Amino acid sequence: MSKKQAEDGGFSDVFNRVANWTSNAAGRASTFILAASVVIIWAVSGPLFQYSDTWQLVINTGTTIVTFLMVFLIQNSQNRDSAAIQVKLDELIRASAAHNSFVGIEHLTDEELEEIRSKCEERAAAEKTGDESAKTKGARGDRSADKATA
Repeated sequence: MSKKQAEDGGFSDVFNRVANWTSNAAGRASTFILAASVVIIWAVSGPLFQYSDTWQLVINTGTTIVTFLMVFLIQNSQNRDSAAIQVKLDELIRASAAHNSFVGIEHLTDEELEEIRSKCEERAAAEKTGDESAKTKGARGDRSADKATA
């Protein structure tokens, strides 16, 4: 158990497991069918409850609470998945002939990322057309990435 998990009493571990399970369950066809069935049953029961305010409040409250909680659960899973993907991409960059200066650029500002992206696009376009200046543009892009990550 990590120090952070020990400090929060393992709540993060439990939350992560619940978030993963919920994210996986929410994406299943059976979950959609269940949710659609609840809405259909609610709609069909309208005449029985004379379309009262309470009848409307049931679906409004239920869907609002579920949506509110799902945002946090799914965001947790998405954050961990994104972090894992970044680590894998960083390792692929490090282990391949790609430029190591691109490792960790997700931490740069939007302006720095846009500058690097533009340089990479220029380099790719130049290489596609066989332009000899592509190497120069590529070197400038590498220097931009080096400068931004330094």
